[in-house]
Amino acid sequence: MAIAPESEWSGLPEVFLPHPEITYIGCARCGTQIAGLDGRYACAGCGWVNDWSEGHGPLPETGRPA
Repeated sequence: MAIAPESEWSGLPEVFLPHPEITYIGCARCGTQIAGLDGRYACAGCGWVNDWSEGHGPLPETGRPA
């Protein structure tokens, strides 16, 4: 099935966001050194995850650009 050109999404964001920064921290539960993006972490060792609001900046919007 062909998709009309006007309904195709180019995949390029309309606003270019800065690249996320890789940050490191000791897990709050088990102490394992873990890496995250912009202050958001998840420990593979014990399952601890910090809250999304503790990151260094706002999360990008979701969904297709208008």
